Amino acid sequence: MAIFKPKEAPVQVDFDHLPRHIAIIMDGNGRWAKRRGLPRTAGHAAGAETFRTIATYCQKIGLEYLTVYAFSTENWKRPLEEVSAIIGLLKKYLLESIEKMEKDKIRLHFFGDLDALPPELRELTVRTDDISTRYEGMQVNVCFNYGGRDEIVRAARAFAADCAAGKRRPEALTEEDFSGYLYSAGVPDPDLVIRPSGEIRISNFLLWQSAYAEFYYTDVLWPDFSKEELHKAIAAYQGRSRRFGGV
Repeated sequence: MAIFKPKEAPVQVDFDHLPRHIAIIMDGNGRWAKRRGLPRTAGHAAGAETFRTIATYCQKIGLEYLTVYAFSTENWKRPLEEVSAIIGLLKKYLLESIEKMEKDKIRLHFFGDLDALPPELRELTVRTDDISTRYEGMQVNVCFNYGGRDEIVRAARAFAADCAAGKRRPEALTEEDFSGYLYSAGVPDPDLVIRPSGEIRISNFLLWQSAYAEFYYTDVLWPDFSKEELHKAIAAYQGRSRRFGGV
């Protein structure tokens, strides 16, 4: 049951039957900045504030899991100034989160290869993981240096290593077993995947996990994504019949 029902929400949103897990591809920061004659870094700063707003709101209405695509394995190809700005925003958010996580009851977890991050930033991710084990609350998964194909390859290698060590048998592998080797082990698959910015593609995001997710696309750029836009996405999801391959 929803713990908070906003009066301004559209009637068609049933806050007592929300999707359990929403995933968002936070796209459009650069275009948002370009349209305003601003550097791309300004778009990422605006997008970070939108993430903060949406994550807090999701916690208020009772969502269990929120997963966001913050930085892909391919994003390292971007200009150094832009990459540095994104990493700086992540550090700022982590420092603030460490102070607020227990008060706000928001757990923070990371999907991705964090070995490429600066040592100080890796330490902060470890600290947030440690804090998250102490209590229950909405879990926010931040996909950073993440790629869906890379995740599957890493899981396959880990399973192969277990087979070589005699811990597992290849012929006994099930989908549930394989899911346990992914970054998302223990997290339910997303029910709804939202992509702002007008692009209609998955962009290597949660390839395994989103097999039966419902998708919602909007032309709104991520920094302009609001609570009302989230309501539209949830309402669209609630109007669909999820058959999971059945009739």
